[in-house]
Amino acid sequence: MAAALVGWSFVSPRLPHPWRAALQAGVGGLLVVLTGAPLGLRPPRLWAGLRLGSAAGAAAATAIAAATSVPAVRLSMAGRGLPPSVPGWLAWHIPVGTVWTEETAFRAALGTAGAEGFGRSGGRLLQAGAFGLSHIADARATGEPVLPVVLVTGLAGWVFDWLADRSGSLAAPILTHLAVNEAGAVAALAVQRRAWNSSQLL
Repeated sequence: MAAALVGWSFVSPRLPHPWRAALQAGVGGLLVVLTGAPLGLRPPRLWAGLRLGSAAGAAAATAIAAATSVPAVRLSMAGRGLPPSVPGWLAWHIPVGTVWTEETAFRAALGTAGAEGFGRSGGRLLQAGAFGLSHIADARATGEPVLPVVLVTGLAGWVFDWLADRSGSLAAPILTHLAVNEAGAVAALAVQRRAWNSSQLL
């Protein structure tokens, strides 16, 4: 499953753009059904997940906002390619095509299968490693250095899985992951808009 998910990450960017998010979300949901992975999206585990996810997400979004004061970070955000439809990116592709898909596929399905095969710690390392490797295609597409991207996303995958395990609910990593991606997207939009406004004044 880990190898299949990494392989899928090289195939999915080639899918027709209008259907990609829905198809990826469907794949994540199917893996949950096949593995019988518990999602913890009913009370009382849901409430625990929402509390932990809200706190972790707020901290992550604050850190990303603060990072925009670093010149190297602003430069990277200024050069980031943005999709044609920003509202669609923020309201559909990030929450459904990325966050829901990756949390159900990696943390729920692969995390559950990995824990059954290798124990809780081994399963966490397996899904984190696969999660990191699944971002190779993204790194190449955006021109970012592959190794740092793999390491950072692998670490994020480990943290997301810890949040799910700690709360007993997938809501915790979903909220945190959503906060990270949405805050990063909004920060990039703000940096590029500021740069565009400055160029218009010159």
